[in-house]
Amino acid sequence: MSPLDPWYVTGLVDGEGCFMVSFNLRSSLSTGIEVRPAFAVALNRRSLEVLKKLHRFFGCGAIRYSRSDRTYKWEVRSVPDIVRRVLPHFERYPLQTAKREDFERFAQICRWVYANHHRNRECLKRIIELAYEMNPSGKRRYRKEELLRVLG
Repeated sequence: MSPLDPWYVTGLVDGEGCFMVSFNLRSSLSTGIEVRPAFAVALNRRSLEVLKKLHRFFGCGAIRYSRSDRTYKWEVRSVPDIVRRVLPHFERYPLQTAKREDFERFAQICRWVYANHHRNRECLKRIIELAYEMNPSGKRRYRKEELLRVLG
């Protein structure tokens, strides 16, 4: 099985990838809010081999079946893996669509989380603001105002 071309990976992600940041309320955390960055590529079952190649290409993440849209997703949730493996790829082989703006916000958020800045309330507010500028048509569990209210 031949390895994927890096520009092919970027093009695939431009079309089928998603950079996202979700939030959960967690009373056990000092800020009360958990930050959860994730990067995913979703494809039809017929293209499962491509997801397996992506998994090998980046050397991280996991493939799972999504019942909600009946696709397979290769997903990376580990912030160290995102910072060390995913971000450098897209900085070297940049996205060409509007998804590039989401990536730039995502990269900043991941680096802040990796450096534990998300534990600072002021930085967490900036993370929330940036995250809500991404994926405007995406589904969100909490409204931005709800999260900011938790931070006071």
